[in-house]
Amino acid sequence: MQKTKLITTRKQKGFSQQQLADYLCMNVSSYNRREKGISHIRPDEWMKLADILEVNLDEIYEHDARYHIDCKDQSVGIGVNNGTNNVYTVPKALLDSQQKYIELLEARIKKLEED
Repeated sequence: MQKTKLITTRKQKGFSQQQLADYLCMNVSSYNRREKGISHIRPDEWMKLADILEVNLDEIYEHDARYHIDCKDQSVGIGVNNGTNNVYTVPKALLDSQQKYIELLEARIKKLEED
């Protein structure tokens, strides 16, 4: 997903892609892929961009649409949108079972700590 807020702000502030790439210590093609949404922008890079553009982070930040969490039908789906729109769901019963197992393990740990 193209980072339109970042692109608009960069242009308004008069920066080129090359200048921001230099600031982030990367080549311009790597920076270009980040603006186009092809490559992920790391949190530290978002902070550096906000700093050089002299704006609040929320003025330029846009989440990475390739990853999303969807909760519905008493299951949790974690999807990776990589062009195939795969969504994987975990049934609530399995989540409940795992939670009970975690509680059992926590109780065992507590008992071992007491001994």
